[in-house]
Amino acid sequence: MKKYAFVLLSVLLFPSLSVGREQADTVSRSIELEQVVITGTRTPKLLLNTPVLTKVITSADIQKTDATNLRDLLQQILPGVEFSYAMNQQVHMNFSGFGGQSMLILVDGERLAGETMDDVDFTRLGMENVDHIEIVKGAASALYGSNASGGVINIITKDAIRPFVLNVNARLARHNEQRYGLSLQTGKGKWGNLFTMNRNKTDNYSVHNGSNPVTRVIATIYGDATWNFKEQLTYALSDKLKLTGRAGYFFRQLVRTVETPERYRDFSAGLRAQWRLSEHDNLEGAYAFDQYDKSDYQRITRLDIRDYSNVQNSIRLLYHHSFGGGDVLTAGADYLHDYLFNTNLDGNTRKQDSFDAFAQYDWSIDKVWEIVGALRYDYFSNGHTSHLTPKLSARYQPVHNLNIRFGYGMGFRAPTLKEKYYNFDMAGIWIVEGNPNLKAEVSHNFNLSAEYTKNHYNFTVSSYYNRINNKIATGAPYYANPSDVMPHLPYLNLSDYSVLGAEATAQARWSNGLTARLAYAFTDEHLPKDKNDRSVNNQYIPARKHSLTAHIDWDRQFGKYYGLNVGLDGRYLSDVNNIEYVDYYDISKGVNNIHYPAYTLWKFSLVQRLGKAVKLTVALDNLFNYKPEYYYLNCPLTDGTNLMVGLSVDVDKIF
Repeated sequence: MKKYAFVLLSVLLFPSLSVGREQADTVSRSIELEQVVITGTRTPKLLLNTPVLTKVITSADIQKTDATNLRDLLQQILPGVEFSYAMNQQVHMNFSGFGGQSMLILVDGERLAGETMDDVDFTRLGMENVDHIEIVKGAASALYGSNASGGVINIITKDAIRPFVLNVNARLARHNEQRYGLSLQTGKGKWGNLFTMNRNKTDNYSVHNGSNPVTRVIATIYGDATWNFKEQLTYALSDKLKLTGRAGYFFRQLVRTVETPERYRDFSAGLRAQWRLSEHDNLEGAYAFDQYDKSDYQRITRLDIRDYSNVQNSIRLLYHHSFGGGDVLTAGADYLHDYLFNTNLDGNTRKQDSFDAFAQYDWSIDKVWEIVGALRYDYFSNGHTSHLTPKLSARYQPVHNLNIRFGYGMGFRAPTLKEKYYNFDMAGIWIVEGNPNLKAEVSHNFNLSAEYTKNHYNFTVSSYYNRINNKIATGAPYYANPSDVMPHLPYLNLSDYSVLGAEATAQARWSNGLTARLAYAFTDEHLPKDKNDRSVNNQYIPARKHSLTAHIDWDRQFGKYYGLNVGLDGRYLSDVNNIEYVDYYDISKGVNNIHYPAYTLWKFSLVQRLGKAVKLTVALDNLFNYKPEYYYLNCPLTDGTNLMVGLSVDVDKIF
């Protein structure tokens, strides 16, 4: 494979040698701090001036990674992020010590329905219609409520503002991986429309393990096939009022057994109105619908039997008032009706209504100091749970190029309907048992950061400490009766859990076309014990203490008809140990301390721009052919170097 890759890369690089005199590079190389962000305060703020440290993954970053979905993107760019696997290779995210139930993922500020093993379906979060992504780490419950105790990942989609844009693209890779995409943008006058379509497919493939594994290993890695359609229509009734309607459909099929493929579907829709009441007042209202289903298709009978459905209907109001001195008052309220059908639920169906109201005041004291305070009230009908959540953040700018940010935020997470009422035979291993008496998690987050920017350079260092009381997790398995064949795995509140971490990032963009970024994350996760001080088996891998991501690329335009971008990405994760059962089907055999070694993955990419319309991409993922000795559930499921070839055509630029 390396031989073919070398030949192909040589052929692709050859045209650059015959191109004439280089043209001046017109791409801006300064650090982009004029980006407008909204997630940290729910108000539009320049990235430079936001009082809450916000990480932005720009449109250019997304294009350079050539990521298919959110999972691919995050693990390539951010340190401290690792995706591992649970039962049946369901994907689980560890984001600096926080899992999927504590990192709230939004699309244009809206929640997502459906989860598997506590995480959203990352395959439905494609990058085709994404403008940028905003990430706020640390407790954000005062603005976003439950599930935001570890932070928020907000995916901001593109606006349809151009008269006509049409892009078609395709990518091929190992294991019959195929990716096809179409993006159509039209607009005229007050109307704008954006339609995207994606088709992704990967075959199942086998992997080989070393001898004498000490816990369960994977022999087959399952691929899948997905369709994803998204439609967004905007209409400006006037210069003060804009309406946005959206709809989406997602379908995924995964074949573990030929007779009964697993199917996953999602249908989403929404309507949002943005109204500028006056020079100082803005009002936003939104309705969102999201339904995520799981089913098993029986090929013989041709019956598609649904066994899971999560339906969410939500209404949101958000009001801003700006004062003459730069202060901003924000107030909002949300209502969510949550319906869950699951054949493994006690009673099959459960419903819950939740309501919240919050207020925030952004006080610009002077040119040096800014303080933001927020308070939120949440109520959940199931169990009549309510909570008040505060947050306080400050930004200090002693000199123009330096921002120091610090703050405190309380995190809050109410137990889900699944955690309270589940009763599930987990593949014959144990019975996952809900607990209707679960208490809500409450966490305390303290953070401190410094950011310095000058000319082509940006440096950021940050630290945080999170302490969680009554963390919701699964406890130690037990036999309810001596005659039980399978043990029970109960949900419970754990006595103590904390995460201490720090990050450092350095990035630069030079006028010669060179861009570089180096980011390091330290995570010290103190795993919990139950109320009786018993160690709890962790089915998910703990956070690795040290992780590093690196990126460098060089971009140059040679004349009018040829451009080149050469990039190299790397990520390093330190080793980690995890307590796991020797045999999940017979827990009497006890546990082993499984060692997951440190590893490094690199990706080389080459993008050639041919004329104005065509881009040809070649990438070598896992450049140095890393393969785990044992494919345990929590190791990277890669079986070596992957050659990927892609083609993108902007049809509108041809004519």
